[in-house]
Amino acid sequence: MSTLIVANDPKMWPFAIPGVEVVDARSYLTKPEYSDLRGVKVFNLCKSYRYQSAGYYVSLLAEARGHKPLPNITTIQDLKNQSMVKLISDDLEELIQKSLHPLHGPEFTLSIYFGRNMARRYDRLCLHLFNLFQAPMLRAQFVQENKEWRLKSVSVIPASEVPESHWPFLVEVATEHFAGRGAKVRKKAKTLRYDLAILWSAEDPEPPSDQKAINKFIKAAESLGLDAEIISRDDYGRLAEFDALFIRETTQVNHHTYRFARRAASEGLVVMDDPQSIVRCTNKVYLAEMLTRYDVTMPKTVLVHKGNCDTVAAELGLPCVLKQPDSAFSLGVVK
Repeated sequence: MSTLIVANDPKMWPFAIPGVEVVDARSYLTKPEYSDLRGVKVFNLCKSYRYQSAGYYVSLLAEARGHKPLPNITTIQDLKNQSMVKLISDDLEELIQKSLHPLHGPEFTLSIYFGRNMARRYDRLCLHLFNLFQAPMLRAQFVQENKEWRLKSVSVIPASEVPESHWPFLVEVATEHFAGRGAKVRKKAKTLRYDLAILWSAEDPEPPSDQKAINKFIKAAESLGLDAEIISRDDYGRLAEFDALFIRETTQVNHHTYRFARRAASEGLVVMDDPQSIVRCTNKVYLAEMLTRYDVTMPKTVLVHKGNCDTVAAELGLPCVLKQPDSAFSLGVVK
């Protein structure tokens, strides 16, 4: 997958990175050689993403062409949405307090370059914000009220506003980001056709696959022309690098696995389990309805609520099995 940096003026990115072409916004928007490209990642570093600006149209056209822009139109809209910023602030409450606790003063500005900050102690907070607001360079503004920090705003940093002292670090992390999966050493020289991400965690208390099974999946994938890589929940921002996502963690709707599935599906990846399957297959009420509708033999089943819980034993007999309605992988099941 080729990579483009698009800026209003190529001089805004005055550094050469192997495998990365720098192009001005007008050329990307108007020249046919860019419209004919396939499988392209577009890093939009235009100075503004406001409506009808060049930066706005670069991301808009990149999505229409099937390229993978950063930021995409959804992110551009999210950056304008204060409700979204507040929601993110609430979601990252614990991490924000932990990361900024040593600081004094009413305000703090965090510069995020490809998910990183020059001070490594902020890396985890930067990574989460980068995963949520997918833009190459971000400025997060925090304010302290009643000894509690909250996220006030998130905006893009134009390349022209990057301090000169930050450029060496920016180029370093950008180079690492662009290298991405190509930086790893391959066991075989042959080029594989597709990239497969396997979402898996060794810390999952009830993993659908153990390390031995994951190794077999990777070997099988390679035999079929798929270059498989294990990713973790911190790799949310890298999903656009892959062609498919295979989830080997226990899936739930209120969980990062569902967010990964939705993001991957929106990026056009082949996904297992796909978001709709997660919603349906973790819903025991829905499954009971389907089995009943299509006359599939199953144990007698009732939906238990506070109005009928006292009659369950008499209706079903004992022993009986109680299942949490949105559980998965046999979790939330009691005899």
